[in-house]
Amino acid sequence: MSRFHINRRHLLTTGAAIGAATLAAPSILRAQTAVKVAGIHASPVENAWNSVLHAAMVAADAEGVIDYTFSEGVSGTDYPRAMREYAEAGNVLIVGESYAVEREAREVAGDYPDTAFLMGSSGEAAGDNFGVFGTWNWEAAYLAGMLAGRMTQSGIVGSVGAIPIPEVNMLINGFADGVARTNPDATHLVSFIGTFFDPPRAREAGLAQIDAGADILFGERIGTADAAQERGIPAIGSLIDYTPRYPGTVFANALWSFRPLLDTALADAVAGSPVGKNYTPLSLMADGGNDISYVADMVPADAAAEMEEVRAAIMAGEFEVPRNFDEPA
Repeated sequence: MSRFHINRRHLLTTGAAIGAATLAAPSILRAQTAVKVAGIHASPVENAWNSVLHAAMVAADAEGVIDYTFSEGVSGTDYPRAMREYAEAGNVLIVGESYAVEREAREVAGDYPDTAFLMGSSGEAAGDNFGVFGTWNWEAAYLAGMLAGRMTQSGIVGSVGAIPIPEVNMLINGFADGVARTNPDATHLVSFIGTFFDPPRAREAGLAQIDAGADILFGERIGTADAAQERGIPAIGSLIDYTPRYPGTVFANALWSFRPLLDTALADAVAGSPVGKNYTPLSLMADGGNDISYVADMVPADAAAEMEEVRAAIMAGEFEVPRNFDEPA
């Protein structure tokens, strides 16, 4: 287990579009001593999804809101042990992911009723202390898909995902629905790499889609843009802003922010309120949980204007992006 150090490694962070939506710490937290919070990351914190969680807790630590410690690359067999050790260490809130260890994680939470757990999960909340969340940046993915539909020249776009769990499915389906809105005749290729973090495998999947005719790639997994960059086609990133890493290749990103979820769950834990609920809706665009960023000079002006109209409708509650958790065909 590692104590967090601000200069420990270069962090992947969300872009300016979502930075403005990052919430200040709730007043119940600002008035108190830093709260002990632990992060348990199954993948390295460079992994896009984990980096979003990590960046939110890094920021809260820098603000003096929390005292953050974390472990990364924790295997499924070690995950329950890590949860127990952090609970024994007196952490008020433990943030992690239970996708691969649902039963074991819930058993640990049951053994530590005074510790709050906030876990990425495809299941439901449990008891008073096991809260769950999903990654709902599918609204931003839909908007990115609208751009891709207008920009594809071959009429074929591709998506590379991790594992067909509901949250990943919804994200890729959201992208596909956006493509279909602006280009109903487009073909959408989908590949899953079978793991949450394997950039070389994601690159290989992307290359295969390019060989099959795709001229725009949506990278639900890190590594996809490497294939696009190698073959000289545009790409779309997910969760974080990939444009600094892939200039001239990544033209849009479906950004996600964990800070609204963290702040709300932490305020509940500090107040002694139950955290056994689903915090996922705080990922909605209207709550600052997700948004699109794009490079204006890489996107046709008419396509951007069309997309911005839909974005405004989403923000105003006048349009709801379809939620489809089914595995993409």
